[in-house]
Amino acid sequence: MTIRLRAHHLLCMLTYVGKGYTPAFTINYDRIAERLSQGEEIVIVEGPDDVCAPLLTEAEPHCFNDSVAERDRQAARDIGDLLGRRIGAGERIEPDAILLAKLRAGFGSGLTRTACAGCEWAELCGAIVANAYTGVKVGGPPC
Repeated sequence: MTIRLRAHHLLCMLTYVGKGYTPAFTINYDRIAERLSQGEEIVIVEGPDDVCAPLLTEAEPHCFNDSVAERDRQAARDIGDLLGRRIGAGERIEPDAILLAKLRAGFGSGLTRTACAGCEWAELCGAIVANAYTGVKVGGPPC
């Protein structure tokens, strides 16, 4: 199987520790985190993805907002620059330990956090980075 992720969720997965918008969201993300940790392939999509799925039944899910699409564009650009490759719809990525280490190094140094401006989770993510990614559910903390 393949996990469908929008570009900014490549950043969110780095600091996911089991907190989320709703219980259904967290249960879903926990399952996705396990699959990512097992190395299941990612395909980049535009718009709502597998992480967004539990929120799409809300009256006005934020997953469709222009600000979220802009967050995706910024994340795709920054991650692409970091990895030296295109990050866009249809691209496939293997979430192995080397990739996660590169992404966490870029995130921790601030190189890939442009997309995080204004995000309600930014403070939590910053605390997780400051605590050496302790407790993350995707791939575990870097060595």
